[in-house]
Amino acid sequence: MPEKNDLEKLRKAFDEWSKSVEKKLAKRPERKPTFINTSGIPIERVYSPLNVEWLDYLSDLGFPGDYPFTRGVQPTMYRGRLWTMRQYAGFASAEESNRRYKFLLDQGQTGLSVAFDLPTQIGYDSDHEMALGEVGKVGVAIDSLEDMEALFRDIPLDKVSTSMTINAPAAILLAMYIAVAEQQGVPQEKLRGTIQNDILKEYSSRGTYIFPPKPSMRIVTDIIAYCSEKVPNWNTISISGYHIREAGSTAVQEVAFTLANGIAYVRAALDAGLHVDAFAPRLSFFFNAHLDFFEEIAKFRAARRLWARIMKQRFGAKDPRSMMIRFHTQTAGCTLTAQQPQNNIVRVAFEALAAVLGGTQSLHTNSMDEALCLPSEQAVQVALRTQQIVGHEIGVTETVDPMGGSYYVEELTRQICERAEDYIKRIDEMGGAPAAIEKGFIQKEIQDSAYAYQREIEKKERIVVGVNSYQVEEEKPTNLLRVDPAVRVSQVEKLKKLKAERDNSKVKETLESLRQAAEGKDNLMFPIIDAVKAYATLGEICDTLRAVFGEYKGVAAFGS
Repeated sequence: MPEKNDLEKLRKAFDEWSKSVEKKLAKRPERKPTFINTSGIPIERVYSPLNVEWLDYLSDLGFPGDYPFTRGVQPTMYRGRLWTMRQYAGFASAEESNRRYKFLLDQGQTGLSVAFDLPTQIGYDSDHEMALGEVGKVGVAIDSLEDMEALFRDIPLDKVSTSMTINAPAAILLAMYIAVAEQQGVPQEKLRGTIQNDILKEYSSRGTYIFPPKPSMRIVTDIIAYCSEKVPNWNTISISGYHIREAGSTAVQEVAFTLANGIAYVRAALDAGLHVDAFAPRLSFFFNAHLDFFEEIAKFRAARRLWARIMKQRFGAKDPRSMMIRFHTQTAGCTLTAQQPQNNIVRVAFEALAAVLGGTQSLHTNSMDEALCLPSEQAVQVALRTQQIVGHEIGVTETVDPMGGSYYVEELTRQICERAEDYIKRIDEMGGAPAAIEKGFIQKEIQDSAYAYQREIEKKERIVVGVNSYQVEEEKPTNLLRVDPAVRVSQVEKLKKLKAERDNSKVKETLESLRQAAEGKDNLMFPIIDAVKAYATLGEICDTLRAVFGEYKGVAAFGS
């Protein structure tokens, strides 16, 4: 940092420069009267050492791989190895999704990311009336272990890392994955991957919940406890800011609400008798990469700093790995436009670059056609190539945290950190994230931000190229990838055949054991694994738990 005398000299020079600029602005004003980012943080005309007088290098930044991890969780970051390149994929049947996975692995993808259809996400089999019109639409339909076997056929689970975006029935899908690995001869301790398992954000932002919060939190902690002992290399939860941002939050709210949820999960695990350093190293996070380039970079750095301090100061973690935010990033689906979809390639490239400059451990790049349909193979390939170009061609991976020391980025990092802390304090005063969700506070904050953002677009205060400016006449798109409704017919036939051929007395026995465990306090992962191996369906397992736990009915947040 500059010496005090140097700062005084700089301050005087800056004042003189500002006066001269103001005179020029009288003749030629700036484009806008004020410049404010998506979180409401005013953007200065220029940043200098005067903006970072507060900065204490070792306590605020540190070195990469050292507390507070602002500059990255690994000392060499991408000089050691690049981030895991994933493409979120899954549609129609397990067999079709399996073919897409093999295509992506052949193209150089280094990890799988599984999308499940809506019935699977909310615990219904494909033959349930609630599944009508939704089977295989937004992801792959998984009704039983038989489907999971087909999904990963000829894909060695000891060689790939798999992320599964699943929440309310996360324990069931993890149990199926463990069972498939066992069939392949792969022990649980060799499995690497992540289940999202973040139920709190479902209540505030996404809606694929099944059970009320209390039993849902029990299932989360049962998974954490089971994996801490049996599946030590598995990330037991991916605490998600992605969906909070997709629902309309600002960058500051994304950090604040995500970390507040993380605090609730840590507290629940501690209350269940687990030691913080036994489970915290396997917590992971999932963030959105939105369009405000520098704000996003600063957001990732702020989240790392804030979480490290929370884990060390609030929870007394001793293991440095317990203080690290390791996170997956996905480019922002909400920024994709159906108009001029090729523009989405550019949007995604900048969002991906922000994620890399922000220090992500894993990345999914959205496909240009996702605002119109399920992504085509060509669009997926372009999205993956975007990551590969960022990784290999443009030089941003050669040094760790190349944005570190930028006056602008460091000041933005501080402001995001402090504003997120203010939100977390308010949530603490309400009794924590679950209580804040029950009161509708988090939902209301997100709704207000989403409304404000949309109003800016409608009033052309925020330009979206091809949507509210620079429009062109376009032909209606053709050859869009659609899921054949016959997928449901096929899934229903498979279910009928499965139920006719399996040992139904064994299924009944395992489901009864699960019911008894749910009524008691035993870890639910063990009876769920037994039921899955007996080929009990996802719907049957969820119905057993519904009978004990009940179902949650969401309440919208309105009012001031």
